Amino acid sequence: MLRTNTCGELRISDINKTVTLCGWVQKSRDLGGMTFIDLRDRYGITQLAFNTDWDKGLCDQARALSREFVVQVTGTVIERESKNKNNPTGDIELKVSSIKVLNDAKTPPFTIEEDTDGGDELRMKYRYLDLRRSSVRKNLELRHRIAIETRNYLDKQDFLEVETPVLIKSTPEGARDFVVPSRMHSGQFYALPQSPQTFKQLLMVSGFDRYYQIVKCFRDEDLRADRQPEFTQIDCEMSFVEQEDILNTFEGLVKHLFKTVKGVDIPKLQRMTYADAMKYYGNDKPDTRFEMKFVELNSVVKGQNFKVFDDAELVVGICAKGAAEYTRKQLDELTEFVKRPQIGATGLVYARYNSDGTIKSSVDKFYNEEQLKTWATAFDAQPGDLMLILAGAKEKTQKALSELRLEMGSRLGLRDKNTFSCLWVIDFPLLEWNDGDPNLLASLAGRWHAKHHPFTSPKPEDIALLSTDPGAVRANAYDMVINGVEIGGGSIRIHNKDLQAQMFDILGFTKEEAQKQFGFLMNAFEYGAPPHGGLAFGFDRLCSLFGGSDSIRDFIAFPKNNAGRDMMIDSPSEISDEQLKELSIRTEIAKA
Repeated sequence: MLRTNTCGELRISDINKTVTLCGWVQKSRDLGGMTFIDLRDRYGITQLAFNTDWDKGLCDQARALSREFVVQVTGTVIERESKNKNNPTGDIELKVSSIKVLNDAKTPPFTIEEDTDGGDELRMKYRYLDLRRSSVRKNLELRHRIAIETRNYLDKQDFLEVETPVLIKSTPEGARDFVVPSRMHSGQFYALPQSPQTFKQLLMVSGFDRYYQIVKCFRDEDLRADRQPEFTQIDCEMSFVEQEDILNTFEGLVKHLFKTVKGVDIPKLQRMTYADAMKYYGNDKPDTRFEMKFVELNSVVKGQNFKVFDDAELVVGICAKGAAEYTRKQLDELTEFVKRPQIGATGLVYARYNSDGTIKSSVDKFYNEEQLKTWATAFDAQPGDLMLILAGAKEKTQKALSELRLEMGSRLGLRDKNTFSCLWVIDFPLLEWNDGDPNLLASLAGRWHAKHHPFTSPKPEDIALLSTDPGAVRANAYDMVINGVEIGGGSIRIHNKDLQAQMFDILGFTKEEAQKQFGFLMNAFEYGAPPHGGLAFGFDRLCSLFGGSDSIRDFIAFPKNNAGRDMMIDSPSEISDEQLKELSIRTEIAKA
C-alpha cells in the first residue's frame, strides 16, 4: 500500500506517529514562513504543515503544488495550535518530512468544494471531478448503505437474488422501449427491459418462491427530475401470497431501512383507497405530512348566478390554516400559479375568514356574508383561515387543486424533508382509456390500457365486470407513497391462462398478437403457476428521499441530463456507416 492511513482517520490519540498519506491537494495557504495544505481523499481531509525553519526546500516544494495534484506525504502527527472543530481531523496536522508528486493536474474547471462555482451542465460534463466533492460522495455512500440493508433484510426473509436478462424482446404495452439491433440476426432487434416483470413471474412458475434483484431498467420516455432513461429498481416477487402478505413484507423492508439508515422509527403505514386519494387530495400519491384535504362545494355554492361555479362539473377547495393575512400580492401570485399552462386552471376564488369573524371573498358581488359562512362551515374553517377554491371539469380541477395544495404546503412550511409520512394506496382502477398519452405508443390510442401492467389481477369480486364494465374494475394493486412520492408499486398477478387471455383481449390484442408477444408466459401457466404477486421500489427515488433531495440525479454516479444526454461521454452519438451496414440498417434511413 502507498499509504498507512487515510486522510479522515487520524486523531489526537495518533500524536507522534509517523504516517504516510495519499490524496489530492484541496487547497494551499502560504503564510510566509509556513505553508499549509489540505490533503483530501475519499475519507476526509488532513492538514499538512510545512515550515521554512524545519526544511526550506520541502516548504518550497509544497508551495509549487497546485489544486488537485495527487501526492504522497510522510510525516509525524502533531497537535494543531488552531483547531478546527468542523473537521473530524481538526485537532491534528501532519508535520511533513517528505513529499512525492504522484501526478500533476490541470486547473479544474470549477472549484471542488461544497460551495462550488460550477453550474449543473459543467459539473455533469466533468462528473468525475464533481464526484470528488464530499456531498456527492456522501450521496453515493448513502445509496450503498441502502442497498446493503435491503439485501440484509430480504436475505433474512428467504429471498434469493436472481439476475434476469438485459437483452429481451420488445412489447407494445407500456412506455417506449430502447431497442438494440442484432448483427447476427439481420433485421431483428432486442429491447432493453422496462422491468423484469415476465421473468420474475416465470421464476415463480419455476418454484423460486421469493425472488429479488437490484436491477437496471430502461424507458425511452420524457424526462424530469425524478426520471432517467436508465434507472434502478428493487424488484421483488413472492408465491403463495395474498395482497396482505406483500404489504406486510415490504412495509417491514421500509421500516428496516428507515431504522438502520436514518435512525427513524416509522409507525404502521395507513391504507388509503385510490378513490379517497383522488377525492381528498386529487392525486394518487398524496403528501400526507399535512392535512388540507379537498372539500367539494357543488351543493353549497351553485345557484347564485355565478356562472363559473354554476357551469362547473366540480367546485372544490382547500382551507389554508392561518393564511387569512395573505396580502393581495400573495393572492395574485397564487392566481398566476394555478393559471400556468402546466397546471391549467382558469382562475382562483378565495375567501378570507378574518380574525374579527367577518368573511371577505373575491366574489362578494355574488355571495353575501351569510352565504360565505356556509362555505366556512363546509371547510370547518376558523377565524384566521384562508379558503381557496377552483372550478371546472372534474379531473382537470382536481389536478390543479392538488398542485395548489402542495404549493400552499410548501409556503406554510408543512413539507419538512425530515418528516416522513408513509402510506399504501390500494384499489387502483385496473384499466384506463388511452386518448393519446404521449408516453405511450400512438397505436395504443383509442384503447384500454393497463394502469399498472397487463399481468395485474383484478380484484376477485370485480372479475365479472370485465365483460360488462371494464372501467369499473379495480386492480389487486398497491403503491407505497412517502411524502407525496411514489416509492414503489406492485400487484397480485394473474396466474390463470384464461383470465390472462381475457385481459389481452380487453387490451386490444388479437389472439395471434398475444401469442406472439407473450406466448411463453401463457404456455408457462399451463404447467402449474402458483398464485403470486410482487412489488418494485424505485431505488433512485428511495435514495433521494432519504437524502432530502428532489432529484434522483444527485444519487446516481453518472446520470443523464434533463435531455437524456450524458454530457461527459457525449452520448447518445452517431455510429459509423460501417457499423450501420453490419447491423443491416440502411444509412439513409438512419440519418433521416
